[in-house]
Amino acid sequence: MNNQRLQPLLKPASIAILGASQKNGSVGNEVIVNLCRGGYEGLIYPINPGYGSILGIACYQALADLPTQPEMVIFAISDRRIEAALDEVIALGIPACTIFSALILDNDSTPNLKQRITAKAEKAGLLIAGANGMGFYNVRDRVLAGGFDTRDHPYPGNVSLISQSGAGMSGIVDCEQRLKFNLAVSSGYELTVSMEDYLDYALDLEETRVVGLFLETSRHPQKLIQAFQKASQRNIPIVVLKVGRTDLAAELAVSHSGALAGSDQCYNAVFDRYGVQRVDDMDQLATTLIMFAQTSQISSGGVVSLHDSGGERQLLIDLADKLQVPLTELQESTVSTLEKLLDAGLPAINPLDGWGAGGLHAGVTMADCFVALMEDSGAAIGAVVHDRGPNSEVYAPYLNYLHQAQAASGKPVFLVANRQGSGSDELAITSTHHGFAVIDGVSQFLIGARCLLNYRDFLLREPMKRSDTNDTNDTKSDYWRQRLQSENVVSETLASQCLADLGIPMQQSVRVSSQDKLITAAATIGYPVVLKTAQLGIDHKSDVGGVVLNILDETHLVAAYDDMVNRLGAQVMIAPMLQSTGVEMILGVSRDSQFGPTVVVGFGGVYAEVLGDVAVLMPPFNAATVKRALHKLSMAELLTGVRGASKVDVDSYCEAAARLSEIAVTFTDTVVEVDINPITLTADGCLGLDALMVLAGKY
Repeated sequence: MNNQRLQPLLKPASIAILGASQKNGSVGNEVIVNLCRGGYEGLIYPINPGYGSILGIACYQALADLPTQPEMVIFAISDRRIEAALDEVIALGIPACTIFSALILDNDSTPNLKQRITAKAEKAGLLIAGANGMGFYNVRDRVLAGGFDTRDHPYPGNVSLISQSGAGMSGIVDCEQRLKFNLAVSSGYELTVSMEDYLDYALDLEETRVVGLFLETSRHPQKLIQAFQKASQRNIPIVVLKVGRTDLAAELAVSHSGALAGSDQCYNAVFDRYGVQRVDDMDQLATTLIMFAQTSQISSGGVVSLHDSGGERQLLIDLADKLQVPLTELQESTVSTLEKLLDAGLPAINPLDGWGAGGLHAGVTMADCFVALMEDSGAAIGAVVHDRGPNSEVYAPYLNYLHQAQAASGKPVFLVANRQGSGSDELAITSTHHGFAVIDGVSQFLIGARCLLNYRDFLLREPMKRSDTNDTNDTKSDYWRQRLQSENVVSETLASQCLADLGIPMQQSVRVSSQDKLITAAATIGYPVVLKTAQLGIDHKSDVGGVVLNILDETHLVAAYDDMVNRLGAQVMIAPMLQSTGVEMILGVSRDSQFGPTVVVGFGGVYAEVLGDVAVLMPPFNAATVKRALHKLSMAELLTGVRGASKVDVDSYCEAAARLSEIAVTFTDTVVEVDINPITLTADGCLGLDALMVLAGKY
């Protein structure tokens, strides 16, 4: 992607406004007002045959009457006039335009107006912002190309916001003065310029410290990944509000893995891979952008906080635990310093209630306490958590605590109100702009802090290396690719053989079609054994009574066989019964329509069906990536040994998952789903007990 391509759209030397108007509040008027308010330095050409001038700027009858050709045209006209106007723009060779309207006509023909506009623009190479958008504010270059009222935007800014929701842009840009933007875009329909293009452009702006995305979907997934890679390389954090968590993929998936790796999980996998921080609502998005915009790189450690209330201190402790935000355990030297400062009865712990009896010197003591907290070697981020005063005013002395602590420690500090209240305070805005951010809401602060700490940890990750692939593995991959391409359906026996040959620990079974062969196989394997149906078309055997466990002798085996054959068919398989108990895990591959192969890791068996306690990762990855993902799962404690259970060999599972990630990439055109469920994890290692493999184009 090349930023020069978007220059005529986002930084045009001249702009024409079709449908310019003197009517206050109209789109044709607001466009001119915004351009003038933003200090646009190029030529403005209002076009409307009904006026001689608008806001003191000469108005023209038509595009053809302009003294020079504009570089960008803004459409402030009705949808019924847009197609003809677009034809004229293309005929004149104008490179860019902005369309606010939704391109909907009553009794439209087929293809409809939106489709016709898109086809014509693509053929001509015309850059279009929109349609169905709020426009854009290129604050850094003083191009406020919006058709609706907006606030004054201080120059320069360091935050970029790209929103696929028009209200998602204006709801933050116009309502959050603590943020200073260099670029804000409502991408709309993205007819010829997409969210990914704007993101790439923003990452190349030297002022950009953080980018926010209001994301509905990616129309160009590979371009999105390229932009995320660029952000990662340049240490520019991206904070995303991703809406639309519906699991579309589950309806079409054959395996458990495919059902669990829904579209939203795949986005999470992409975000994790590139250090993109996800939030859940617009308040969280705005707060996290504020915190990133005012913060340099974070040091090691957790959060420290100073309070003037024991109850509100306890609230932060509860919320930090719920949100998994680490609180710093203070060093003995810090505790000793605090004990000398605090009134009797106040414990020297973090979070710290430092108020005590209050009085004349309480502020001095509080400031000293906060300095001590921030100078602790385990403190990465600090917050003074006090309520705002009457009328939501910020008490100026509280900001002194921040200044003193940052001067002493050099670490990022924030003033946090437990809630905002009913108003705003200019001091909150100016203090934030000067690097001492005022945050409203403990939960919002903690979520922002979690994003800061997670992004710090992402930057510290070792570069991911793919496992070595030798000639033997290449030969095996070539063999199995050809073998699988010759099959219509892959049996469990064949799937297990394939996975084992490619490096995944798998229990092998023997497929039989008669009672005599079954008895012979059991004698060879040794009791106890497991009997499963091998009838093609039965993907989930336990759902139909197609699995019998712990068969101890021939009599039991024959009875189980006769019952299974009568109900399900003559094809069965027999395998050893695993003697040691362990934790049932799942390991699988799924194919996402946008991002390609993904790998599911997590807890399997019944857990997979009922709890869905899994993570989805983008392959290829290493074992460390798997271990980090497992640590975040709700049942992770089961892997360390609970209530006397043995600690399991997690590393063996992580290595198997990393190997499967290589297989997922190597076989991306051959295999669309793999389901190893369960893969039993014990103190001695892991072993896949059941395998399902779905071939591309054959399900």
